[in-house]
Amino acid sequence: MLESFYATHDYLVSHVDMSSYRSLLDEIDWSERLIAITGGRGIGKTDLLLHHAYRQRQEHPEQAREILYIDFNNFYFTEHSLYQFAEEFVATGGKTLLLDQLFKIPNWQKELRDCYFHFTGLQIVFVASPLMNVDAPTSEISHIVKVYNLRGYSLREYINQQPQVPHPLPAYSLDDILANHEQIAKEILTYVRPLNYMQEYIRHGYYPYREVNRDFSETLLKTMNMSIEVDILLNNQIEVAYLARIRQLLYCLLSELPCSLNVSDLATRIDTSRATVMNYIKFLKDARMINLLYKDDRSFPKKPTKVYMQNPNLCYALPSRQVSQKDIAETFFYTSLHGSQKINADENATFLVNHKTKMDVFATTPKRDIFRYTAIADIEIGHNKCIPLWLFGFLY
Repeated sequence: MLESFYATHDYLVSHVDMSSYRSLLDEIDWSERLIAITGGRGIGKTDLLLHHAYRQRQEHPEQAREILYIDFNNFYFTEHSLYQFAEEFVATGGKTLLLDQLFKIPNWQKELRDCYFHFTGLQIVFVASPLMNVDAPTSEISHIVKVYNLRGYSLREYINQQPQVPHPLPAYSLDDILANHEQIAKEILTYVRPLNYMQEYIRHGYYPYREVNRDFSETLLKTMNMSIEVDILLNNQIEVAYLARIRQLLYCLLSELPCSLNVSDLATRIDTSRATVMNYIKFLKDARMINLLYKDDRSFPKKPTKVYMQNPNLCYALPSRQVSQKDIAETFFYTSLHGSQKINADENATFLVNHKTKMDVFATTPKRDIFRYTAIADIEIGHNKCIPLWLFGFLY
């Protein structure tokens, strides 16, 4: 039985595109016994598992049979449990399982927990939708799992994929950028001109797709629909009858974002209650399709101050919509910082970062304030507290 899985594993690892290598691979503590890789649909979680397997095979070819990638779409698991599979795998010398589509098996949390405590020499790495809530207090594995979040490509990662870039460009901390942005920008510009890639990135650079234009749009559309139909409906056990309302809500948001949220209007448009709209909004946020911006003292289930698409590529999901440069600039900034910094709304600036730093985005006239900066869209090098917008794409 194991041989067919090894054959599939060998084929996939041999054909994985290592040019789309993600820096998260170097940040994960691979000594942990239970690791979850979370992230939105379509951003490369499966490839990250295969990249890890490829790297292990290159570094330790004699241990090739100790690591195995498993996709639970395989019909074998309709009659066999993960525990049974792990038992046989360990008995033949296996040490690491890489699991994909785990949510498709019943009681997957209990299965992981049983494997963790019964097979103490086994490491399990699995990918998960954020809606699976693997580290929630109610989760059966929250106390034993180490969770890592995979985001879509940053501008830096996108540029590093281009064949003409001489060597990989490093990431910088937010503190470094705020304090030394002129020097950092000049150093980067000796190798590449990021503004030359900015328009490509905001349209089709966040996702690790190789297709562009028509093919990219179709792939993105399929990804968005799968996020709703599988991640949202299945993980939240929502009846298919409500699919049309969630899709309609997303269409309404795509037509307007970024914007303040008129819950009553949305409830009327999709023919449901205000409470249901807010629940759907939460599902779309957890599926990494939108971002919610709150004031520093507020959070869900309160109404957000503003709603953004989760990344700039999604702003172009409706080809008929004209997106302003300011909207794109704000979305790019929010996406670049979200996940590593605390982002809030501010009454006197576009964003409040980490409770203290005020950041205007796209503004052309900086304000006089010791904690206030301006991110400007179309400059290569900044000065004083005016920072090129593109540089925030080098945070990861």
